[in-house]
Amino acid sequence: MSFGDVVWTIIISFAFVAYLMLFFSILTDLFRDRDLGGFAKAIWVIVLILVPFLSAFIYVIARGNGMAERGARQAAVAQKQTEAYIRDVAAKDTMSPADQIAQAKQMLDTGAITEPEFDRLKEKALA
Repeated sequence: MSFGDVVWTIIISFAFVAYLMLFFSILTDLFRDRDLGGFAKAIWVIVLILVPFLSAFIYVIARGNGMAERGARQAAVAQKQTEAYIRDVAAKDTMSPADQIAQAKQMLDTGAITEPEFDRLKEKALA
């Protein structure tokens, strides 16, 4: 195998991996888009499989701005969920022992935890 063959293999491999990344980005965007109907989504998938490179370029040109907007919207939702989770976890850590015991008692009364679990939570809150 000559040096040129190795370089050519690397270039072809890079192009294939880049196309796969683009293909899966397009599929993700297709199924994320609520404005596009199911029939249109099916047509895009079929065309992407039958005429891969041309259809991928057409999709990016025709719907690229929408892809960016949907991606940004999804990232913003994920960021808000992460921040809400962090606030929730941080709020539980800053609760007073009495609040923690009251919350554990409420969970015991609803049947979410058992008596030994309540005792462990109470000991942890008082520690």
